[in-house]
Amino acid sequence: MTNKTILVIGTYDTKDDELGFLADVIHAQGGQVIMMDVSVLGDPSKPTDYSKHDVAQEGGSSIEVAIASGNENHAMQIMAKGAALLTARLFTDGRFDGMIVLGGTMATDLALDVCYALPLGVPKYIVSTVSFSPLIPAERLAPDTQMILWAGGLYGLNSVCKASLSQAAGAVLGAARAVQMPDPDKPLIGMTSLGTSALKYVIPLKPALEARGFEVAVFHATGMGGRAFESLAGQGTFACVFDLCTQELGNHVNGSNISAGADRLTNAGLNGTPQIVAPGCYDLVDIVGWKPLPDKWSDHMKHEHNRLLTSIVLDDDERKSVARAHSEQLAKATGPVAMLLPEHGLGEWDRAGADLHNQAGLDAFLLELENTLPSNVVAHRIDCHINDPAFADKALKVFDGWRASGLVA
Repeated sequence: MTNKTILVIGTYDTKDDELGFLADVIHAQGGQVIMMDVSVLGDPSKPTDYSKHDVAQEGGSSIEVAIASGNENHAMQIMAKGAALLTARLFTDGRFDGMIVLGGTMATDLALDVCYALPLGVPKYIVSTVSFSPLIPAERLAPDTQMILWAGGLYGLNSVCKASLSQAAGAVLGAARAVQMPDPDKPLIGMTSLGTSALKYVIPLKPALEARGFEVAVFHATGMGGRAFESLAGQGTFACVFDLCTQELGNHVNGSNISAGADRLTNAGLNGTPQIVAPGCYDLVDIVGWKPLPDKWSDHMKHEHNRLLTSIVLDDDERKSVARAHSEQLAKATGPVAMLLPEHGLGEWDRAGADLHNQAGLDAFLLELENTLPSNVVAHRIDCHINDPAFADKALKVFDGWRASGLVA
């Protein structure tokens, strides 16, 4: 099995034993380790490959400046900047194959910056005492960050925390050995959708686009999927986007915490990436199903998708607000934008005869959207439902036209 090298990062002044245990497990499995110390005040029991001084200097500062600040938050931000820059440089230089950071809130804060500094596909693991907690801001998670809860992880090793740490060591080494990195030479299309019980256009579109020589990555538009989509769009990853389920924008506008962030429907456009957009499932706002229903939704229809997720059906005025939000976001685009507007529904549950069908609400939404769309967006009304073959055909016709004119390579 090919040897792989793992970068192990942490505050070696307070987590020396735990970080050493991680390294020992990686070595025992045939991997190699390089160590980076991000401590501020103390020192490790033995020198690391990259010292706290190396880290601070990489970010244009020093340990002395960090200490003199007298503020642990400021000091760790100095270390986070340096660690992110140094980690990115070491990966570019081919020094390691996967990365793991261990710690509590301080190191976790730093780890989020470090993960964002690495390309998609590089194994990046955070072993934290606060994994999965509300302290973790979703917008700071790199699209492929892996988190492991460090149970029993304060003040030394024990059998409980060893169980977590040994699994984490095996996970990052196994990931480094198994990962199949994205092919940078194959043009990639980013597409958003929900499951096929709601939206079915992926079924014809994905193979049709693949037959045209493109790879297609489909993102589940339930908050975290949209964040990953926007993050990659902001990096210029996509040759074109088929952003056909923008429900997360409605979630954000209506205050749901199942949000892809305030920048939803902007990053591809800011990069000049061609966008084919449709407001799939615009009429629904997703909320956390296991929490009490907020009072603002008490008089709304709702659809309980499962024990995790409940969808609220918007009224006509709320739909118009969502329409205006689409227009505001798309006005920022610097590349071509086509807005597809199926006249017979934008989700399987709002077909004629279905439980959530509201033709008047749909008509009002489409009219508001058409009336507010900026001049850089070309609207295409289609006499069909979003799940009908005619919708996919229209999306492909727009795409093929852009290819023929050189807008999509």
